Amino acid sequence: MSGADGNGGGNGGGSGGAEAGGSLRPSVTPRPTSAAPPPGAEPDAEAEGGSTEDPDMELLRNLLARTLGLGTEPPERVLDELSLTGIARFMQSERCRRVVCMVGAGISTAAGIPDFRSPGTGLYANLSRYELPYPEAIFDISYFKQHPEPFFALAKELLPGQLKPTVCHYFMRLLKEKGLLLRCYTQNIDTLERVAGLQPEDLVEAHGTFQTAHCLRSSCRHQYDLSWVKEKIFSSLVPKCDKCQSVVKPDIVFFGENLPSRFFSLLQSDFQKVDLLIIMGTSLQVQPFASLVSRVPASTPRLLINKEKTGQSDAFMSLMGFGCGMDFDSDKAYRDVAWLGDCDEGCLALADLLGWKKELQELVRKEHAAIDAMAAQEDTSSTSGGDPKSRRGRADGSGGRTESSGASSKRQADGKEP
Repeated sequence: MSGADGNGGGNGGGSGGAEAGGSLRPSVTPRPTSAAPPPGAEPDAEAEGGSTEDPDMELLRNLLARTLGLGTEPPERVLDELSLTGIARFMQSERCRRVVCMVGAGISTAAGIPDFRSPGTGLYANLSRYELPYPEAIFDISYFKQHPEPFFALAKELLPGQLKPTVCHYFMRLLKEKGLLLRCYTQNIDTLERVAGLQPEDLVEAHGTFQTAHCLRSSCRHQYDLSWVKEKIFSSLVPKCDKCQSVVKPDIVFFGENLPSRFFSLLQSDFQKVDLLIIMGTSLQVQPFASLVSRVPASTPRLLINKEKTGQSDAFMSLMGFGCGMDFDSDKAYRDVAWLGDCDEGCLALADLLGWKKELQELVRKEHAAIDAMAAQEDTSSTSGGDPKSRRGRADGSGGRTESSGASSKRQADGKEP
């Protein structure tokens, strides 16, 4: 797999270091079996009148040019100031039409999902009872095939029956409704982006998802949904295929597995045309996810909302795999902004500057109330002997989601796609 930065975090809730925030996977540099995009994943730059140069070579050339001071002109500075206020003004301008979000564990800790590395509360600090040969083994595909029990015991703790998306999740939904969200790249596997109202086409679930699962036997590969898997896990059972009795594994990316092909096929085009990159709740330590930060155009602003600064290094160190080349404090800083603190508070602060704060708070209140109402209905049905399928709403990732009255933005109404 590529990195288990899905919902763990060394920075604690809100920072997302090792994205566990739903991503049940450790924040250590993974051992990907393939880091190259699959055939056919190259962007259609030539058709759009752009360069046909290989994107990786172009990235290498740009990084070297910046490191060695080559090139005739410095990158354009589009922010009038390097602050959250500057980001908000840019978002309100006509120049900002396509926003990409990169998110990790820090956006889900407020939902009650622990990160990986926080002392005492992180997942790594509480794995001793599983008697693992090493902590990462619980997410290693080879170990899982021989000993699936520890993973499913942990999954039972990390997948409570009811989860409510956080302010961060609903902020991304607002971006979508206002015609600004190009894509959300998430390291988390908790499906909370879907519960909050993002559709599959809005998402790149870089480290997979619990939404679906498959039988591990290559000759079978029967698919199961989240509700089926949850029923087994909450009954303290290892999910076994109904057809062949082999272990059924959720479609999350373990160490030793490839990232989804969708990750490679979309990153080339998405990161060439993005106007603003918003990074929330991630340590930017797991590759190849962290490398996406360096793939945006040289003039594209990058906003980090996190408990602490991360991704800092010069371009050459980024090229060598150390850091992401973000620069918040030097004299050469021109596009990177860091808002330090709780991720939900950061989103509320940005929403306030954009004039969206009340709208965001009302969306959160309405959606959480709908989830609570569904939970009460399910509890009543369960105690009265109702159909267990009535619980599917929460189990399949739809939550109690309602449709927002503001779903069509002015840009969408004008037919302008982000």
